[in-house]
Amino acid sequence: MALNGSTHHNQDLLDAQLELWQSTFGYIKSMALKSALDLRIADAIDHYGCGSATVPQIVDRITLPSSKIPHLRRLMRVLAATGVFTAQHPLAGGSGGGDDDDEPMYTLTPVSRLLVGSRNLAPITSMLLHPALVSPFLELGSWFQEKEAPESCQLFKHAHGQTVWEQTDRDAAFDAAVNDGMVSDSHFIMGVAIDECAGAFQGIRSLVDVGGGFGAAAQAIAKAFPGVKCSVLDLDHVIAKAPCDTDVQYIAGDMFESIPPADAMFFKP
Repeated sequence: MALNGSTHHNQDLLDAQLELWQSTFGYIKSMALKSALDLRIADAIDHYGCGSATVPQIVDRITLPSSKIPHLRRLMRVLAATGVFTAQHPLAGGSGGGDDDDEPMYTLTPVSRLLVGSRNLAPITSMLLHPALVSPFLELGSWFQEKEAPESCQLFKHAHGQTVWEQTDRDAAFDAAVNDGMVSDSHFIMGVAIDECAGAFQGIRSLVDVGGGFGAAAQAIAKAFPGVKCSVLDLDHVIAKAPCDTDVQYIAGDMFESIPPADAMFFKP
C-alpha cells in the first residue's frame, strides 16, 4: 500500500512538472510563429499551388543559409505540432525517386491560410509579436510592485518610458508596423461585419470612425453603403500619412478632447 501511495505521489509530481514546463515554454509557440512570419514560410508553401511543400521546396523560396536548414526542420516540426501547419510523413520504404521522398510534406491549415492571400492577417500578427509589444511583459512583475501615478500606470510605458502612441510618433518603423497591422485587421474583420451586421448601418447618413487610422474600416463601410458619409478621426501624425484617393474624410484630432458630430460613431478596440 505504501508503495502504491508513493507511486501515485510521484506521478502527481511529474504531472505538475509537465504543466509547469508547458507554462514556462509556452512562449516558444509565439516565437516559432514570429519566425514563420519573418521567413514568410506560409507564402513559400502557398507558392506551390496545392498549398503543400517539403523543407527543400520551402528553402527554394526563402533566403536561408544552408547551415540553417536542419534548424528549419526543427522549426517546422514545432509549427506542425502547434497547428500552424500539418505534416504528412512519407511511408516507410518510399519510392526512392529523389531526395524529397523522405521529406515530410507541410500543408497550410485554416490558421496559416490566414497568413496568405489578399486579405490576410500576417501584418496584425507580426505587429502583436513585435519586440516592442512583447518585451514589456518581461517587466510585468516589477510593474506590479512599483507605485506609479494613474496616468503612468501602463505596462508599455513602464517598460519603454513612453506610451505606444508616443513611440509610433517617434519610431517610423514601429509606426509602419502598427498602421499595417491595423489596416490588415480592419480589412479582415470588416468583411465579416458587413456581411453579418449590414442592418446596423441602415438609416445612417454619417459615421465617424474614431481612432480609425488610415481608414480601412471606414472605406469598407463607404464602399458597401454609398449613402453613408464616412470620416476618420485620428492623431495628427496618423492623418498626415493617410491616403488621399478615398471617399473618406480624414480629420486630425484627439478623441479624448472632441469627436466630430455624426449619426453614428464607429469604434473598433
